Amino acid sequence: MKELNHLADIYDEYDTFVIDLWGVVHNGVMLNPKAIDAIDHLINNSKKVVFLSNAPRPSSNVINFLLKMKMNKKYLLNVMTSGEAAMHAINKNEFGKTFFHLGPLRDISIFEKVKNNKVDIKSCDFIICTGLFDEHEDNLEYYKKLLQKYVSKKLVCTNPDLTVHRGNVEELCAGSVAKVFEELGGKVIYFGKPHKEIYKLCFSESDKVLAIGDNLRTDIKGANNLKIDCIFISNGVHRDEYDNTSELNLLLKKYNVEANFFQTELKW
Repeated sequence: MKELNHLADIYDEYDTFVIDLWGVVHNGVMLNPKAIDAIDHLINNSKKVVFLSNAPRPSSNVINFLLKMKMNKKYLLNVMTSGEAAMHAINKNEFGKTFFHLGPLRDISIFEKVKNNKVDIKSCDFIICTGLFDEHEDNLEYYKKLLQKYVSKKLVCTNPDLTVHRGNVEELCAGSVAKVFEELGGKVIYFGKPHKEIYKLCFSESDKVLAIGDNLRTDIKGANNLKIDCIFISNGVHRDEYDNTSELNLLLKKYNVEANFFQTELKW
């Protein structure tokens, strides 16, 4: 893995750029100006930009969130979320009809079309996990106790990320609850990176693709699974796991992934 000073040095080798949102383009609070500048250059050079996010909400909600952050609408032609992919499967009753929603109220848009099928955890066919309840947002022991009697049911995880930084504060994500469920012996169905299925919605096999992301478990692992080139953005979710850039190769080894390039933040 080598340091990439400028995306401008290599962009011409690729047709499609699959870019993570949280940790690359924004931090949950504000946009990253250098990343926006890079995206602007890609689009002005007729490159396809696809934003691929493990957000547990429909793509339209994420687009609205970005517009509120003052992102230019012209950048948002191709946005795919793990929530969008999960929503299509849930609407088709792929895992059963009735479900229990494990997650905050702000995520209910993911089952809007089938909201009448929402029941309690005892009665449900399956569990939809979009995150953690607001009143138990940092206590994984609570979920261990809640779920231990229900490991015979399938849990659909709409965001495989374990954690995310909102500004400078680290928060747990749905993937952390899914991990607890698996440790209890339950079966989890994941939607989103690093699982191959979501990438099929983003580009065709003939495209020369570069993936850009800050999460080694999801963005970089996903690129490895698809055998596509990637840039690791090091000042994202893993920023507290190393002291200087000379340690980055050890960090990748720890997560058993490979990256072609790294940048501290996405820049043109």
